[in-house]
Amino acid sequence: MALRGIRVIEMAGLAPAPFCGMILSDFGASVIRVDKPRAPDTDRLGRGKRSIVLDLKKPEGVDVVKKLCADADVLIEPFRRGVMEKMGLGPKDLMKNNPKLIYARLTGYGQSGPYADMAGHDINYVAVSGLLSMLGRKEGPPTPPINLLADFAGGGLMCAMGISLALFERTKSEADRLVWGHGERDENEMVWGM
Repeated sequence: MALRGIRVIEMAGLAPAPFCGMILSDFGASVIRVDKPRAPDTDRLGRGKRSIVLDLKKPEGVDVVKKLCADADVLIEPFRRGVMEKMGLGPKDLMKNNPKLIYARLTGYGQSGPYADMAGHDINYVAVSGLLSMLGRKEGPPTPPINLLADFAGGGLMCAMGISLALFERTKSEADRLVWGHGERDENEMVWGM
């Protein structure tokens, strides 16, 4: 398996992040999903993953994530701008102890710009990207697709590809792991992926 020996920490989230983690697991990576306590089991994309339940509102839970990331190759985080930083789990925090960590941020609108703080869903990303206007019959209104376009293709799949390329680049240079973003992380915006 191409990713055997690669250690991935996946922060639990909606469809794009678990899909990305599942792809990496399918290709041999060891993926540990960090779940929230008392969260409903809605993840159907957990194939091949292990799971740990941590309360990230408590310092003990945050410390466990820091320890996991100190030995990890990849972190996948699906939260809005600033969430990980508020917990002390941002790229600067985690990469102090593990400079080779590939910090993959999987957001709808990225870390900067007018929409960065907004929550969003597949239909929002498909509309903002302009793709929605191309779907449907010529004389009718747009036909909203299921969440395969933005969440899965533009989000999770593009993030898995970005992580794979960052892993490859890491074997060739000491440069920061950059695929999309600003020099220290793989940042995949679902709108950009469209």
